[in-house]
Amino acid sequence: MSLSIPPIRIRHANEAAVIASRDWVLYWMTAFRRTGYNFALQHACSLAEKLNRPLLILEALRVRYRWASVRMHRFVIEGMRDNQEMCEKQNIAYYPYVEPKPGAGEGLLRALADRACVVVSDDFPCFFHPQMIRKSAAKLNVSMQVVDSNCLMPLAHADRTFTVAHSYRRWMQKELPQFLDDFPVAQPLRSKSVCALPQLASLPASIARKWPRADLARLLEAGGLRDLPIDASVGEAPLAGGAVQAQKLMQQFVKKRAQTYEHDRNEPALSGSSELSAHLHFGHIGTHEIFYNFMRSRDWNPARINKVNGKVQGFWGLDANAEAFLDQLCTWREIGFNMCWREPQYALFRSLPSWAKQTMDEHRHDPREYQYSLAQFEEARTHDKIWNAAQRQLVQEGKIHNYMRMLWGKKILHWSPSPEQALKTMLHLNNKYALDGRDPNSYSGIFWVLGRYDRAWGPERPIFGKIRYMTSDNTARKYDLAPYLERYR
Repeated sequence: MSLSIPPIRIRHANEAAVIASRDWVLYWMTAFRRTGYNFALQHACSLAEKLNRPLLILEALRVRYRWASVRMHRFVIEGMRDNQEMCEKQNIAYYPYVEPKPGAGEGLLRALADRACVVVSDDFPCFFHPQMIRKSAAKLNVSMQVVDSNCLMPLAHADRTFTVAHSYRRWMQKELPQFLDDFPVAQPLRSKSVCALPQLASLPASIARKWPRADLARLLEAGGLRDLPIDASVGEAPLAGGAVQAQKLMQQFVKKRAQTYEHDRNEPALSGSSELSAHLHFGHIGTHEIFYNFMRSRDWNPARINKVNGKVQGFWGLDANAEAFLDQLCTWREIGFNMCWREPQYALFRSLPSWAKQTMDEHRHDPREYQYSLAQFEEARTHDKIWNAAQRQLVQEGKIHNYMRMLWGKKILHWSPSPEQALKTMLHLNNKYALDGRDPNSYSGIFWVLGRYDRAWGPERPIFGKIRYMTSDNTARKYDLAPYLERYR
């Protein structure tokens, strides 16, 4: 079993050299928080094998990231617990660290890297990760290599930023098949070469004393996070984190909900989606694992691929439900990563299409029958019971139903004093409460509300101009909302 990975997925974050005489190969797990189907971990395993050095996995969690809360922390720590158990089974050195106060973790990476032959980490193009990698790499005196394990399509393969789904879909259908043979190893830690690596018995006492290993079981007890300086008002969500839970959800979807996906995913009263967006965001599962299991359940092989057509249906040679899901996985998810990878200003209002900015500017002074403050939005205190239900779902569960999220954003635009303020409100609420916030997919959805990946629509309307229009009344006519409203009243 070869552990080497496609070179296109590897990026050197600094110009320092690999130092073969040092003590270990360090994998700093930051975004792909899983031990399976992970190109970054696989690359670290490959380097450890070549250098004949122990593999050390550092998974850390700091407290001063924006929107740090009990909800986000618990979800991540549940994943750390799964990773720790897997590493213990394979006798791989795993070091979990949860920062007890701001700044307490400073120096830990540098201390471990000073004894590392090479540092491998995750190349995630969103939120604070790019800046964190740049700053960290500049401080290290050893090679730091970051690896793209985000999508089926290597992010570096695209030579342009795609602005509409149709053009990305057509390009994806042409380009993706060549990468379907380049999948990460399902469980690299179980490979014979990794099992034969030298073992790291313990870390130096000076490191263990200054940065104590996190007691994950204690942190996951009731009230275990109360002493951390994070937002306790955003409490735990019903959904559990971690690779184990992600795989359960994946199997449930593949075996059952996928059979009616095309219809059920838009019904607010049903749970018709994969329910995997939060686990994808935190890296507890990856698209390669989902794609492999989904296609295997349908006895699919690449010979069933049809000619490039740029359409949602007909390319993969599968039924309508499967094709609809694959369009979400391979087009809509990956076009968002393309934007974040190539456009540093992806989260700013100025990154919107020119036509969208122009039409919203032309209507920015239109009278608004209703205007709400951030606090009123956050507390679901609007006149619209349908919108309020969607906001309550977000606050209570850390997610909004797929269709309702679109309506949620459109009405924030409708009831805000300016489109810029609407964007700020959407970003704050989604990033604060949604488990899948702070992600390329979240930014795609929010900016879609304001015209990204869309076109001008008629007739031109007050406030919206040529931006696609949605109303609660139309949603109520289209779907049976009674169960949804009862659940989140």
